Amino acid sequence: MDPRSRTLFLVLIVAQAAHSVEEYVFRLYDVLAPARAIGEAFGFGDRPVGFAVFNAVLLAFALWCWLARVRPGHRHARVFAWFWALLEAGNGVGHVVFAIEAGGYFPGLATTCVLLPASVALLWMLLSRRTADSLRRSDRTG
Repeated sequence: MDPRSRTLFLVLIVAQAAHSVEEYVFRLYDVLAPARAIGEAFGFGDRPVGFAVFNAVLLAFALWCWLARVRPGHRHARVFAWFWALLEAGNGVGHVVFAIEAGGYFPGLATTCVLLPASVALLWMLLSRRTADSLRRSDRTG
């Protein structure tokens, strides 16, 4: 992964952190069934606590991916970047769809304005790099 992709991955993590805070503040765990279930499972019945714990674990994993895989250029860095970029793109699209269905604001929508473009940009960079690598390999063999 190139330095720009690594930086964009970090931007994605920061955007997810802000997104998690927005979801907590505006009580996503009260309005979306999967968030409600996560909150109850991780909080043993205390939804807000469980939702916060789940998001803290998610962010800790994302930070580990950055520190231990993406930033140092580990051989599996691209796999982790693809995972997070796809996850966050789906997350962002989901929030837009929920807001459309709700006919207005839905918890998490504001930070989706950063999360979704960052994830799409990272996907684009990863895909572009993959295409360039494939072309280079075919030039060497062909």
